[in-house]
Amino acid sequence: MRVAHTPSGKNQSTTIATTVETADSFLAQARGLMFRRSIPDEYGLVFRFDDASVRDIHMVFVPFPLDVVWTRDDVVQRVERLRPWTGLAKAEADTIFELTAGTAANVAAGDIVRLTE
Repeated sequence: MRVAHTPSGKNQSTTIATTVETADSFLAQARGLMFRRSIPDEYGLVFRFDDASVRDIHMVFVPFPLDVVWTRDDVVQRVERLRPWTGLAKAEADTIFELTAGTAANVAAGDIVRLTE
């Protein structure tokens, strides 16, 4: 699996994460990246939900910054760089991507971000 980004109005996508895990269970979603010391470059943790709803991400027990992308039907709703330990943000989404800090620097609301095989 990989995470692909297609800028709004463009037809070509680029890969922004190649080492991808999914947090599909309740426990995996609750834990997220807490208690990890680091993540590799080009890493992504993907949270998939059955429906779109306002969803929050916190950085409690996450000692490194993250780029977080909220999407609804693959369309980016919000992109935020969260600080270690104290970061908190929310947006409507049916999928959330937690990425290595700097990975989503060129991702903007309205772009397409999706998990692909």
